[in-house]
Amino acid sequence: ADGKETREIDGRHYVLEKSLTADFALVRAWQADKYGNLTFRKTAMNFNPMMATAGTITVVEVEEIVDELDPQFIHTPGIYVNRVIKGEFEKRIEQRTVRS
Repeated sequence: ADGKETREIDGRHYVLEKSLTADFALVRAWQADKYGNLTFRKTAMNFNPMMATAGTITVVEVEEIVDELDPQFIHTPGIYVNRVIKGEFEKRIEQRTVRS
């Protein structure tokens, strides 16, 4: 904490630091609408929403583009998104199980 700003809040001392920013953020999402609002699925929720907000320019590759998303399920608002690209994905079956 040498040389950094510190504050005491409710009796505890905290060190204040600037957040990490990136020039470009490349993110993959499940759905996007025409305004750039994003919805993520499964483990994509772990870091993609944070990275989309950390980049100066955010480019998103989505599986599908829809006309409108339900506002309750928007994970990242379109204000953070600069470009949306619809990707071509091949969904593979990892382990095929059939009856004998």
